[in-house]
Amino acid sequence: MLALAAITLLLNACGGAPRQVWHKADLDEEFRASQREDVQNFSDYLALEDRLFGQLQDEVYAEVDTGPEFGLVRYSSGSAADPQGLSPNWNRSFLLPVSNPVGGVLLLHGMSDSPYSLRRLGETLQQLGYVVIGLRLPGHGTAPSGLLRLRWQDMAASVELAVARLRREIGAAPLHMVGYSNGAPLALNFTLDALEGKAAPVPASLVLISPAIGLATGAGLASWKRSLSRVPGLGGMAWLSIQPEFDPYKYNSFATNAGAQVYGLTKRVARRIAARARSGKQPVLPPTLVFKSTVDATTSTQAVLNNLLGRLAAGSHELVLFDINRFSAATSLLVDDPGPLTRQVMADESQPFAVTLITNRGPETLKVTARKKLPFSAAATLVTDLETDWPRDVLSLSHVALPFAPADPLYGRGPPREDQLLFLGQQAIQGERGLLRIPADWLLRLRHNPFYSYLEDRTAAWMRLAGDTCCQDSPATSQN
Repeated sequence: MLALAAITLLLNACGGAPRQVWHKADLDEEFRASQREDVQNFSDYLALEDRLFGQLQDEVYAEVDTGPEFGLVRYSSGSAADPQGLSPNWNRSFLLPVSNPVGGVLLLHGMSDSPYSLRRLGETLQQLGYVVIGLRLPGHGTAPSGLLRLRWQDMAASVELAVARLRREIGAAPLHMVGYSNGAPLALNFTLDALEGKAAPVPASLVLISPAIGLATGAGLASWKRSLSRVPGLGGMAWLSIQPEFDPYKYNSFATNAGAQVYGLTKRVARRIAARARSGKQPVLPPTLVFKSTVDATTSTQAVLNNLLGRLAAGSHELVLFDINRFSAATSLLVDDPGPLTRQVMADESQPFAVTLITNRGPETLKVTARKKLPFSAAATLVTDLETDWPRDVLSLSHVALPFAPADPLYGRGPPREDQLLFLGQQAIQGERGLLRIPADWLLRLRHNPFYSYLEDRTAAWMRLAGDTCCQDSPATSQN
């Protein structure tokens, strides 16, 4: 099997779309963990980020043509996909301040994403009294070439700078972390450091959305493929995928190194959680709320159960699973119905965490319920009708859908009323295959969460409860 995979990778390396300037640019103003002596605080990080975006303009945008034929090219100045003309540019780190904060929240986006992915949640939490930082992780928000030299240690070091700034803003108030996809193991990595006395403070709670806790088995080949990309003639192996760049807030191309970094970080975090659980130290983690689609082509639900929640003490952790639309599902057409796993999770009385399943009230209706079972319970004991239906034309959620509301102006259920040229959300486009620049599987993948309001409400309630019960370290004295 490994030999077959190696041959497939070699063949893929010889073909594929040609690399553009945004795949090759060396943006050396990017933050690295080795710069901590020079970049000592979050203000320094933002100053470096300013220089980085200036370099992006000079070395990428200035090299790309403009005009109608480039109307959907992200790096063509003035195009519909150009984020530079938008205010704010959600590719940049942002801080949402409040007076007399009830706490602070650090938002950590996923690999190849940008702070845009969690900006709606951040704005809501600001309205509830939290100081919010949406951190642009190194390698992101600029050009896909940033993923070629990225290391997970660079991202971890930037998290430390953002946490220090939040402590300055909130004093002794509780601090919470939200991690989306690869942002989840980054949040867990910092939390484990804090529990071991290597960082501060210990977060009052964690909220993990589509967490990258375990990946597909083939992800382990990314490091091997990255090494081969250095061989003359095999430079194409530096990329797992080269796609047109038409999304203003997310790279469509994905570097082999990015996959290797996610894989290495998730393995490290899983080992650390397992070791802490074996040691008997408590808590293994602070109160942790996980949102996960039962159907997820990127990360493993089983890994969330085995490598994360299953290792935690009972009473303060929960998994929220979004089922498929049982009313619309034609099970004979499904490649893999998640029903058996869902039933197993809902019937397993050995689980030390609560589980809430968002699903149809029954297979004959679009009405949706939240079915909650407590730790060490074999059945749901609390069933709540949600004031929403499954959209008839939506079969399931996806890895990328969870943090986006149906009204999201870019990825939502329908185009916004405002005069906006670009909309990448739910749409029905048909014709002959190979005609569109946008890949067909990209169009099929759901990019918003029909139950986003439930996710948002549960997140706010989780932080409020954890903040009321936690003990927070004394405020930092350093200036950031």
